[in-house]
Amino acid sequence: MIRSPSKFVRAASLCLFATVLSPLPAQADAGFLKWVSGFYSTAAKSGISRSTYEKAFSGVTAPDPVVLEKARYQPEFTTKVWDYLDSRVNPYTIAKGREMQARHKRTLEAIERHFGIDASVLLAIWSMESNYGEILTKTDRLHYVPQALATLAYADPKRAKFARQQLVAALKILQTGDISTREMTGSWAGAMGHTQFIPTSYLAYAIDADGNGHRDIWNSIPDALATAANLLKKNGWRTGETWGYESVAPRGGAKYNGQTKTLAEWAALGFTRPSGKSFPVGSRRAELKMPGGANGPAFLMTKNFFVIKRYNNSDSYALGVGVLADEIAGYGGVDQRWPRPAGTLDVKEKFELQTRLKQLGYYDGDIDGNFGSGSKAAIAAFQSRTGLTGEAVPSQKILDAIRRN
Repeated sequence: MIRSPSKFVRAASLCLFATVLSPLPAQADAGFLKWVSGFYSTAAKSGISRSTYEKAFSGVTAPDPVVLEKARYQPEFTTKVWDYLDSRVNPYTIAKGREMQARHKRTLEAIERHFGIDASVLLAIWSMESNYGEILTKTDRLHYVPQALATLAYADPKRAKFARQQLVAALKILQTGDISTREMTGSWAGAMGHTQFIPTSYLAYAIDADGNGHRDIWNSIPDALATAANLLKKNGWRTGETWGYESVAPRGGAKYNGQTKTLAEWAALGFTRPSGKSFPVGSRRAELKMPGGANGPAFLMTKNFFVIKRYNNSDSYALGVGVLADEIAGYGGVDQRWPRPAGTLDVKEKFELQTRLKQLGYYDGDIDGNFGSGSKAAIAAFQSRTGLTGEAVPSQKILDAIRRN
């Protein structure tokens, strides 16, 4: 603990300002370095030592430009719900989830016993957050967390307050010795590890599940999954209950969107389940959500749906976790069709198109249903060879043409 912060801060500030005033390396940003120097006084008030601070920012001389680019795009809030779910709940993520469930059976069972969270829910979160840890192997997509947060605090007024708070928390994590600066990587917004915790959430919920004396969500799968379970439990997860029920809305039922009633009251209004089963526990309260509009599936969301949103405050995200968890557990997914625009593909058709492009030699990437630059280049190559015109995106027209080939 720092007993006399004022003198300590002044000394540190002089040291850091000396760095700013000395000849700067190529690509250095003087304004950013000045901001980093000035922020130490805030960090010091939270008990961050000078050595921790200097180590955290050693070699960091400019903002991370990719962070600012990514901050402008968040698919949970900009992508149509059916496209969002297609990329996250599909044959690949379901099969991978079941594989991981078998591989980590003992760990998942122990966490489920201790926290009361279904293994399938934890697997779904792991998939949604880091593709079961696969993203952690793609170093070109990771960011050094203190630099990323300092970038947002310095250059993004919309997120500056959030970033300053998270940066102090990140420095506290480094100071505990749980992780080294070299290993403290994460997303553009500072989400870290297998289950993508922001620093304040890490400090609040991180668990040393493997008993090695460190809370390590980057390298320890038990720690990461237990940390996710701890967050859900502490935010009111109801053990043994579902996240919600897919429902068929009666004519005009969309007018109730956003309202909360008991399941018995919803049934009395004409809401039914696609399976024909009745709603259990009629006294349980649920909120109606119709993310695809009046012509799409309806969902009656119970308490656990909103607990999932404490992880990521997006309806699409929470729905994705719930549906993927059900699929991994073998309960099935969404039965009703989404109101997709004419000529677009559903998730099974997207997988078929990608598979056929690979079989014909146009595509050499993973069959995962995600149409990134590689898949779009494959479509463009197929169009060029067959004389088709139009944008190189997955469509019924392209699928029909490749089926004929």
